[in-house]
Amino acid sequence: MNLRARTAGAVTAAAALVIAGLITAAPASSAQLTEVTGFGANPSNLRMHLYVPDGVPARPAILVAVHYCTGSGPAFHSGTEFASLADRHKFVVIYPSATRSGSCFDVSSPQALRHDGGSDPVGIVSMVRYVQERHGADPGRTYVTGASSGGMMTNVLLGGYPDVFEAGAAFMGVPFGCFATTDGSSWNSACANGQISRTPQQWGDLVRAAHPGYNGPRPRMQIWHGTEDSTLRYPNFQEQIKQWTDVHGLSQTPSRTDRPQPDWTRTRYGGTGTTPPVEAISIQGVGHSLPQSGMAAAAIDFFGLSDGGDPTTSPTTSPTTSPTVTPDPPGACRVTYTMNSWNTGFTAAVTITNTGPSQVGSWTLAFTLPSGQTVTSAWNATVSPAGGQVTATNAPYNGTIAPGASASFGFQATHGGDTAEPDSFTLNGATCTAS
Repeated sequence: MNLRARTAGAVTAAAALVIAGLITAAPASSAQLTEVTGFGANPSNLRMHLYVPDGVPARPAILVAVHYCTGSGPAFHSGTEFASLADRHKFVVIYPSATRSGSCFDVSSPQALRHDGGSDPVGIVSMVRYVQERHGADPGRTYVTGASSGGMMTNVLLGGYPDVFEAGAAFMGVPFGCFATTDGSSWNSACANGQISRTPQQWGDLVRAAHPGYNGPRPRMQIWHGTEDSTLRYPNFQEQIKQWTDVHGLSQTPSRTDRPQPDWTRTRYGGTGTTPPVEAISIQGVGHSLPQSGMAAAAIDFFGLSDGGDPTTSPTTSPTTSPTVTPDPPGACRVTYTMNSWNTGFTAAVTITNTGPSQVGSWTLAFTLPSGQTVTSAWNATVSPAGGQVTATNAPYNGTIAPGASASFGFQATHGGDTAEPDSFTLNGATCTAS
């Protein structure tokens, strides 16, 4: 089914919010956005626009900035902060434009999901190679970012072309392979609605199968999502975390958790600095309208293209670092409960770690929600009843927890003003340590 028919209204509204929420002033320089033709293999006839700031150094970095459905490269150039950031930090920006109906990128066909398989990814990689050759750009500093359809394409490019891209930042995307179809359609309702959940290894295997035989380093990934996204729903946020932590061989337990802004919750995996292998930012109470002001700068920091600071942390806000956990005695378990709340609701991400010597064959986690908290939806587990003393029971695919391994699930809920966390947790009747 045509993607435009399904999402034109929602995405057009999102595009308007994107443009309204960003710093859209023209860059203070004489550099101009220029269209480039004849840049190489281009199976789907994408258009290419290029922005080269004044004063770029020899061997500049490249950022590919990929637009949302109904958008275009020039619209993404004028409606986001990436051009002004390029002026400041002296990197080159490529803005691809989709040309098929609905102006969405192909993130669903078998060709798009295979290295050098064809379709839009091949054209975008040709743009990169053109800039590397014509402008002497540094092949080791090539990055990609995008919103909505562009966020999905960011996942696709990092999965299929790990030899081309150093890192990516996906705004409102879905995991690599989640949107896959075989009937020629461009829309996958189950994925868009957050109904596709796989184990980390299953997600990671999709990425590894996209470029068989590749054994080199994998691109770093930054993931952004709003909790109220009704176009590409919020469960896709956690599924991307599962995928990219597995690709990097990391635990899903964050190395650091902080709040750079009051409505942001940022988790880092495999490192605690500005450029970890995987970083994820959940935006409380926000729908399908990212990136908003300041988020592009945070992506540039993650890529390592800024001057080295971390301006996403307010000077008046001290980051809250995840505490160091002392290993529990044999036979114990540990629960990490991360809560992101707003005026009438919240989401909770729960990680169960088996710290004992024996495998857990199936699990039920029991805990008590404070008065007024009511579960409305859950992923990766069945949570019942909706309030009070609740139990979360494993899904068919994540019931086994090996010693030292973890299983994760999450849920969304409403509250009446009390945003306290549960006091205690029991796993199959045994008390867990809470962290």
